[in-house]
Amino acid sequence: MAFTIEVGQPAPDFKLPGVDGKTWTLSDFADANLVVVAFTCNHCPYVIGSEERIMLMQQDYRGKGLRLLAINSNETENHPEDSFDKMVKRAQDRGFCFPYLRDDDQSVAKAYGAIKTPQFFLLDKERIVRYTGRLDDQPRDASLASTSDLRAAIEDLLASRPVRLPVTEPMGCTIKWWGKDRKFIPGDVCDLL
Repeated sequence: MAFTIEVGQPAPDFKLPGVDGKTWTLSDFADANLVVVAFTCNHCPYVIGSEERIMLMQQDYRGKGLRLLAINSNETENHPEDSFDKMVKRAQDRGFCFPYLRDDDQSVAKAYGAIKTPQFFLLDKERIVRYTGRLDDQPRDASLASTSDLRAAIEDLLASRPVRLPVTEPMGCTIKWWGKDRKFIPGDVCDLL
């Protein structure tokens, strides 16, 4: 069995604090036709390079029933820039238009099998994973992107067709796990790498 949750599986639920002071669960998005769960952080240059596109995607598809949420699972002992207080500041400074949640015990990252930041999981109305992977092929620089993998998957689901490319390789920094080397990747990671 792969580390990353497989396409076709039910998305794991969660209960996480948000930078807005609320506690969020997957059921809080029950009104959404599609949900994007994005594993992200404050410091990764791939995340920073993707933030504008992530916010634009939420704005472009919100009227079509898509909701996006971002989860930061990085350990903070060696990465204090990913602390909850710094998440609050980043969300305010950047004007995030989506919930930004803290997964301090990393249980949600493990449940989804997230390995990188950014990494995206697209869920359908029944909260089945229909896509996992990257935003596009150039997370650090939008001007160099030649694919729009996540947007293509969203368009497929909105058109009631199967996602043509349901798995792509996430591109970014590794999730920073508590008690592990900063480049640690679980040994049972799927064959994406």
